[in-house]
Amino acid sequence: MALSLLLAATAIGGCALLTDRRATAREVAAEADYPPTGQILMVEGRRVHAHVQGQGPDLVLIHGASGNTRDFTFALVDRLAQDYRVIAFDRPGLGWSDDMGPEGISPMMQARLLQAAADQLDVRRPIVLGHSYGGAVAMAWGLTDTPDTAALVIVSGATMPWPGGLGPFYAITGSRIGAATVIPAITAFAPPDRAEAVIDGIFAPAPPPPGYADYVGAGLTMRRDTLRINAAQVTGLKPHVTRMAEAYPRLVLPVEILHGTADTIVPARIHAVPLSERLPDAALTLIPDAAHMPHHSHPDAVIAAIHRAAARAGLR
Repeated sequence: MALSLLLAATAIGGCALLTDRRATAREVAAEADYPPTGQILMVEGRRVHAHVQGQGPDLVLIHGASGNTRDFTFALVDRLAQDYRVIAFDRPGLGWSDDMGPEGISPMMQARLLQAAADQLDVRRPIVLGHSYGGAVAMAWGLTDTPDTAALVIVSGATMPWPGGLGPFYAITGSRIGAATVIPAITAFAPPDRAEAVIDGIFAPAPPPPGYADYVGAGLTMRRDTLRINAAQVTGLKPHVTRMAEAYPRLVLPVEILHGTADTIVPARIHAVPLSERLPDAALTLIPDAAHMPHHSHPDAVIAAIHRAAARAGLR
């Protein structure tokens, strides 16, 4: 019996060592293949990655869950930089920005850190756009005591409490056991086509743009710490947006809300429509047949919403 236990422990230890080595090698390769596209700021002792491009009124972009600035710099930033100074941030713990620890689960705390980073860049009266989870951070940005936010643009935003849970993936990866066992295995052994399948699911029913999967840096999102932090942020979001929703009616700044009617990841009827009803100065645009990524599938609609927000704020 003792020998059997020793052999089992040795086998488990060997598997863990192999997993750790493979995961580390993949993380090193991903970071070499997908370096920061912008500058690294030191904010309150933490790194914050900011991609800054263009001239004009300040426009802050905040990406969604599992993402990074590359989701925006793939194509959208080049177009926006013709009219705005665009500042795209990696949210805390994702891309090239450092984690905030337990307080990073709060969109309000994420917004405060990114506001401090924006201050270093001399950002003034920004329009703040948030996509998906980033929509919650953009709403939090508007709710903080920073007085000079010009307008918000919420694209496919996860901004309201929702019924039910989040499905088995987040239930597993958001648990302690899953974080310790499943996540390292994903990092070490998940085949490349698995990442492409996840991207396809986010864009479905339309395909992702050609070249997007190669550019966006799926390897960065597959790092162990990134998977753990993302799972903690997503599974911890609901209580925060529940509290934030109570404060939405006091937001008097202009808010443009865009949402695809075919979005099954963050449904418009649960998020965009009730959000528009809670805000004093909101304009809701539902994009027929668009899914969760309208800034790629319908970029003209997103850019038009930004222009409308700028005009309503007196910036154009």
